[in-house]
Amino acid sequence: MSQRPDPEQLLTRLEWTVIRRLDGLLHGDYRTFFRGPGLDLADLREYQYHDDVRHIDWNVTARHQVPHVREYNEDRDLTAWFLLDLSASLDFGARVKKQAVSAEFVGVLARLLTRHGNRIGALCYGSAVDKVIPARSGRRQVLHLLHAMLERPVTKPAPTQLDALLAHAEQLVKRRALIFVVSDFISAPGWGEALGRLAQRHEVVAVQLSDPLEHELPDIGMLLLQDAETGEQLFVDTHDKGFRRRFAELAQARETSLREQFALAGVDALELSTEGELIEALLRFADLRALRSRAATGGGMPAHLSHLQTGDKTEART
Repeated sequence: MSQRPDPEQLLTRLEWTVIRRLDGLLHGDYRTFFRGPGLDLADLREYQYHDDVRHIDWNVTARHQVPHVREYNEDRDLTAWFLLDLSASLDFGARVKKQAVSAEFVGVLARLLTRHGNRIGALCYGSAVDKVIPARSGRRQVLHLLHAMLERPVTKPAPTQLDALLAHAEQLVKRRALIFVVSDFISAPGWGEALGRLAQRHEVVAVQLSDPLEHELPDIGMLLLQDAETGEQLFVDTHDKGFRRRFAELAQARETSLREQFALAGVDALELSTEGELIEALLRFADLRALRSRAATGGGMPAHLSHLQTGDKTEART
């Protein structure tokens, strides 16, 4: 069994290898990732087609006899919550485990947020919501969160009920917040409706963790597979092309179903694989969110990216 990383060492490494590079690549565009709940009046301009009529300034419109709308700068201060699926299926990965990918992602995002004075909190789910970390700011809070992720006992096999985690968050988080649901979404059905309810009040990002072996099996002969959620074991013959094809088809069907549920819930989705670069994943995701923000304010989306709709997967690897 590999030794679990020390939270302080992990965070220090991420600060030097990931966050420093992101600072340069994002050129200080903090709002690419985050939007606060408050708004400050920035400017006035003439009304354009697709502008929100609620932003029309009627006094200025009356003076100029031309409709004008108010433009706002978003307040950066916000509270972010990480809903952490730490169930048994996260203890899987051909080279890197999904739980390690989760810890790195959370460490980077949490530190980016707290450096700007924002607060972060978390709900940890094993076989139930077993830990709540109240929202606070500062580097020590990030370390507290990483400790909760990395030093918890191994979760015993049990069916995951993501709807319980989402419902708990719905009751706990009352003020509008930025919420990251970090999970492999291997769960009993029924969580889609709970995710949609959460997204009606908050800005929600679904962060899906995956490993290539969950999409396609290699041809390596007889293989013992174990269901991490139930503990059930099964011998399979990976020499059988038909079996490998059916496995890949089922995996693809699951991916399609996830995309549909994310889209129906109205949330952005980011896929993080155990093979790839975290920085590239975050930059692609930042670009997508910036384009959507531009489209939402009437700026439109470039034609070559117009196919990217809410709930689509960003091909991201970590």
